[in-house]
Amino acid sequence: MGSIVCKFGGTSVADAAQIRKIQSILRADPRRRYVVVSAPGKRSKDDKKVTDLLYLCHELASAGLPISEAFHLIRERFLGIAKELGVRADLERRIQEVEQGIQGKASRDWVASRGEYLSAVLVAEYLQARFVDTEKLIKIREDGRVDESTYGLLGGALQGEGMFVVPGFYGSTLDGRVKTFSRGGSDITGAIVARAAGSEVYENWTDVSGFLMTDPRIVKDPRPMRRVTYREIRELAYMGANVFHEEAIFPVYAARIPINIRNTNAPADPGTLIVNERSLEDGVVVGIAGKQGFSIIFIEKMLMNKEVGFGRRLFSILEAHGISFEHAPSGIDTMSVIVADSELKDKSHILLEEMQKELSPDSVEILPGYALIATVGEGMSHHPGIAGRLFGALGQAGVNVRIIDQGSSEINIIVGVESKDYEKAVNAIYQAFCGK
Repeated sequence: MGSIVCKFGGTSVADAAQIRKIQSILRADPRRRYVVVSAPGKRSKDDKKVTDLLYLCHELASAGLPISEAFHLIRERFLGIAKELGVRADLERRIQEVEQGIQGKASRDWVASRGEYLSAVLVAEYLQARFVDTEKLIKIREDGRVDESTYGLLGGALQGEGMFVVPGFYGSTLDGRVKTFSRGGSDITGAIVARAAGSEVYENWTDVSGFLMTDPRIVKDPRPMRRVTYREIRELAYMGANVFHEEAIFPVYAARIPINIRNTNAPADPGTLIVNERSLEDGVVVGIAGKQGFSIIFIEKMLMNKEVGFGRRLFSILEAHGISFEHAPSGIDTMSVIVADSELKDKSHILLEEMQKELSPDSVEILPGYALIATVGEGMSHHPGIAGRLFGALGQAGVNVRIIDQGSSEINIIVGVESKDYEKAVNAIYQAFCGK
């Protein structure tokens, strides 16, 4: 019988009632033997996340200020959950050690990691499972990537019968210092555990029943994604969709382990399954995502295509100012470079001056106020008429398309529109491909 790794996010461990739901989910399938937990999240809109309180404690201690008021909230949160669940783990001692560590000027990463640490200790005791600390088992290089030695170390610690509970979010550097992943890093831990344990599925339990095909703040009641590939998820995430922690895909992608996004509060819902390949029966287009806040650097010069090194000189100017670009669609005598406003900042004037001097263009201008929208689907490259449908929908909606960029992989079509047309364009594309 294969195994399943279950990662439970902050809302899933926010209080005793949520942790009881975890127990029911685990009992429903005996293959669910590996459990990864986050620190307790918000119980209500105005509540505080434990990790945020820990960061606050670290800031206070670093400034030589008392932490008692903020740390009291952490202590009461864990002890309250333990009392309601009837857990008798030696939490008070462990909590005291955390407080002493913060007062002793422990590192920011160590302090932040203690929410997951205490959460895993508590959940392991409640489930009568084995607690496996990740501190010495997940090795994180200085560039933030997971060292390959992790899989052997962690795999060895996860051997045996029964259930294992693992804290998310942290490991240690190669020289032994506690190091956290970026926020949302428990997703990464779950993926690492899934690969180390050789699991058949990685279930990521949260407070939504999978991913939606587009932003519900723009499109009313968008349909859920049922099956989506790793590549499609990466494209959607890059374009701003709030889907899945990008770094959490790599460990399971390497082992071809599917990821199932599930809802702790609605465990019967199938959620979204992220797979290596999918059938076109699931739909040609899987999602629409977009971002605002872009400018277009538009350059025109006769016989540009004959001028060797023109593109290199243009991009060298951007590189010299530390500016990265998103896309660069071009014609025979024109080139458009799309840059995020956050990259451009207040450098427009000096860029125009340098481009005039170095490139001698017929014209060059920087046009602000644009949005990019990606229509994503691996089936698009084998399905005629997709582009026609997309541009027909935008034309009928009265949206003027200023940029068209289709990647060489043909997994997406990106259009640039004026920011004022952004929501209208997203709705038009959604109705063309996903409307009921």
